[in-house]
Amino acid sequence: QVQFVESGGGLVQPGGSLRLSCAASGSLFRFYDMAWYRQAPGKQRELVASIARSGSTNYADSVKGRFTISRDNAKNTVYLQMNSLKPEDTAVYYCNFVLAYLGSWGQGTQVTVSS
Repeated sequence: QVQFVESGGGLVQPGGSLRLSCAASGSLFRFYDMAWYRQAPGKQRELVASIARSGSTNYADSVKGRFTISRDNAKNTVYLQMNSLKPEDTAVYYCNFVLAYLGSWGQGTQVTVSS
């Protein structure tokens, strides 16, 4: 299975920005749709943004207009630019394929939005 390593999280004040990165192992990355997921304490993991091989994107309503997903197939990397962050965005963020069974969940990266 493909493995992922997420980075870029941290503590940020409300209204701030962060850019997450996710590096994938192997050669399957460019052939599949990718996604960012998040899991807040006591809640189920949810998909927040996805990007197809073609580059078309989709977003959860809660992040639409604030988050931007992108990918660099040459670097086997997917990014999540997060702007206008809110306390409710606090969670561990993971990347994986949209078809999550194709990949292994990484450690994730913690994003904490607090004043």
